[in-house]
Amino acid sequence: MKFDDSLQGDIVILDVSGKIMGGEETTMFHGKIHEYMQLNKKSIIVDMAKVDWMNSVGLGMLISALTTVKNGGGRLVLANITKIESILTITRLITVFEHYDSRDEAIKSFA
Repeated sequence: MKFDDSLQGDIVILDVSGKIMGGEETTMFHGKIHEYMQLNKKSIIVDMAKVDWMNSVGLGMLISALTTVKNGGGRLVLANITKIESILTITRLITVFEHYDSRDEAIKSFA
């Protein structure tokens, strides 16, 4: 897994790519979430367009990120979940995460 982060106005965009299976990158992802929360950047989009595959550790990473952001008074949404939609549906997490078909739709949801 790799990820890049950027700001679009006050919205944090985390572009995640590759296979989400845990490891050092997962720790770095959590660190980045905490960093933005401390900077009072509490509107976060996790763009999953380039994610190829995800295991249970990857699901745990997303759940942990969502919990951190919600507990900090923020909002985390997913964008472009097509490739991981089946695992979110099977685990019923599709109902837990606010999700949008595109990054643009996710950005508009914060307006």
